[in-house]
Amino acid sequence: MKEILRKYGIIPNDIKIYEIALCHSSYANEHKDKYDYERLEFLGDAVLELAISDYLYKNYEQDEGDMTKKRANYVCEDANYEYMQKLGLYKYIKVGNGEVGEVKKVIVADIFEAFIGAMYLDQGFFKVKDFILEVVTPYIIERTNFINDYKSILQEAMQTDRRSFYYDVIDESGPAHAKVFTVVVRIDDVVYGKGIASSKKEAERLAAKEALEKLAVK
Repeated sequence: MKEILRKYGIIPNDIKIYEIALCHSSYANEHKDKYDYERLEFLGDAVLELAISDYLYKNYEQDEGDMTKKRANYVCEDANYEYMQKLGLYKYIKVGNGEVGEVKKVIVADIFEAFIGAMYLDQGFFKVKDFILEVVTPYIIERTNFINDYKSILQEAMQTDRRSFYYDVIDESGPAHAKVFTVVVRIDDVVYGKGIASSKKEAERLAAKEALEKLAVK
């Protein structure tokens, strides 16, 4: 991890806080550690949004709605997961025995925000903003699309056809730190799509995607 920090000109004052950012609750519980990444994720999410908001405001002549959509594309689960892959930080994530193997995408994405939170506390806002922009702005310049907004497309299609639809959580399993949700989307009370994921939002997105494929809506 230290070599990654050095690559971006970060000399840590407190390396422990970065280690906490990479520690999942399952690992902390097994090793009787007091801290895991979750509090840092809460902080890092806000810091990441502020840094990207600041960049978009200063570099794009767009209204609030367009900037909000653009920001959401670069501050989301898929985007955060990609940033972790690019940085190589995923190799340093610590999980418990129950999570051994390929770490869930949502955990990897959340830990990116926790790492941002740790850097903010260790280095201050301006240093972490420089880091965020170095990592994220190439994707903004290349107009990388991280969000396939199947839910919005489905909603528009249903409004056009005047059909009723809703999402229904039909199953929720797994321990508190590793929930798995199964969601179906019902159109006129008929199941058109099903999604299974580690968050309700992602499960709904996958259900909407399947429904659109059945409806042949693009």
